Amino acid sequence: MTNDLHKRAEAVLGYTFKSADLLQESLTHASIAETRLHSNERMEFLGDAVLDLIVCEALYKKFPELLEGDLTKIKSAVVSRRTCAEVSKETGLIDLLIIGKGISSREQMPSSLAAAVYESVVAAIYLDGGFEVVKEYVLRTMNPKIESIASNTHQQNYKAVLQQHAQQTLGATPIYELLDEKGPDHSKCFEVCVCVDGRRFTSAWGPNKKMAEQKAALLALEELGVFDAEEVDEAIEQIADSTDIPNNQ
Repeated sequence: MTNDLHKRAEAVLGYTFKSADLLQESLTHASIAETRLHSNERMEFLGDAVLDLIVCEALYKKFPELLEGDLTKIKSAVVSRRTCAEVSKETGLIDLLIIGKGISSREQMPSSLAAAVYESVVAAIYLDGGFEVVKEYVLRTMNPKIESIASNTHQQNYKAVLQQHAQQTLGATPIYELLDEKGPDHSKCFEVCVCVDGRRFTSAWGPNKKMAEQKAALLALEELGVFDAEEVDEAIEQIADSTDIPNNQ
C-alpha cells in the first residue's frame, strides 16, 4: 500500500489506524493477493458478524415498539449486499480497493465486491480500535440507510417496483396469472407468473399467492435488467423470512 493510498483511506474512513497492516489487508482483493489468506476474505467474514451486531443493537434501541419479525425485516435490508455496496460506493470506499488486472473497472464491479470491502473495513476498524470505535463508524455510514429503509413501507414490495418500471419504460401494467397450485388445503403452494405487454416472464412458487407474486415480480425485474442475479437471490431470501409482505394496490 502506498503512503498516498493509506492517507486517502484514513480520510475516507475518518479513522487513524494503529496497524497499517490491518488497513492494507482489509482493502486487498483476492485477485491481487499472494494467496486468499492474504486477501480481505477472512475480514469480510468477521466484519459481517460485527455489522450484524451493531445494526441489531441500533434497531433494538431505536424502535422499541417493533416486534422481532419487523426488526428482522429491517435488519436484513440494512445489512444486505445491496445496501453495503451502496454505502461502499457513496462513501468512496470502493475507490480504495486494491484489485488485480482481471477486474475491468470499478464502475462495473459486482455489488458483492463493493459490499465485501465495506464489511472487511468494519472488521479492520474493530480489530484495530475496538467495538465502540467501529460502532461509531458503522452508525455514521449506515444511519441514513436505516432511516430510509425503516420509513419505506414498500421496501419489499417488488410488485410496486415492477409496476412503476413497466409503466414508465414499457407503457404497460403487469398482469399476474395463477398457473398451478399443489398440496392440501391447509398447506398449499401456488405457481404464479407475470405478463407485461404480452411477454410472459419466469414463474415462481410460494406458500401463498402474495409471496408467489412477489417472487414472480422479482424474476421479471431480473429479466428486464433492473436487478442483477445476486440482488434477486438476496431479495428472495428476505421474502422467505418475511411474514408480512405489503400488498400492491
